[in-house]
Amino acid sequence: MTMYYLGLFYADADKPPVHPGSAEFDTLVAAYGRFFEFAGDAAVANAPLRPATTAATIRHGGGAPLITDGPYTETAEVAIGFCVLSAENLDEAIELARRIPAANDGAVELWPMVDFYAAGEVDRDWWLAMLLEPRGDAVTPGSEEWEQGKARHGEFAQAAGAAMRGGGALYPPESATTVRVRGGEVLLTDGPFAESAELANGLYLLEAGDRTSAVELAARIPVGPKGCVEVRQLMRTRD
Repeated sequence: MTMYYLGLFYADADKPPVHPGSAEFDTLVAAYGRFFEFAGDAAVANAPLRPATTAATIRHGGGAPLITDGPYTETAEVAIGFCVLSAENLDEAIELARRIPAANDGAVELWPMVDFYAAGEVDRDWWLAMLLEPRGDAVTPGSEEWEQGKARHGEFAQAAGAAMRGGGALYPPESATTVRVRGGEVLLTDGPFAESAELANGLYLLEAGDRTSAVELAARIPVGPKGCVEVRQLMRTRD
């Protein structure tokens, strides 16, 4: 049975971001272009992300949402892009992930997805809203708590209407695999790559005209009382 796998591309947080228009950026775009040409229809969605410094993080307390600039946590690594892969099994997904350029000097965090939906080809003007929960707070797919959460997300999707362009839920963190390639050797590690107190458990792709609108929309996404939503704008190759 074909499954979807989310691949989060990570780089060293101390490494300066590569900006559109530079020769280094063009080289990187060409490398990813070769990968996606190889992957073909198996890569059902993908996009680079603007630098983490442009992110917004949304938390919910007893009152109005608390919105802060920047990523959800300070880590030694930062997400620089993502893709969703279609594969028959984990081995097939790993075989694709090892060819992603980020695996050679960073890592690819590979997550099996419970489901995934995208309204056509990903538009670079969309926004990624990554749902994060504390370690240990993941809910088992199919459980009563899961079904309750699924209903709340259905209400959000209905309220968001056409602005909700895609999304999907992830299996718990223990199902993730980190893929690195060093000296031509594929190195696999069980679990997520990022050393963080909060881990991904789902994502949305949102269409919004500006950052304020994207954050206002993402603030309506249901998360647990200790969870948060990180909002990142997708990057065009010629921004």
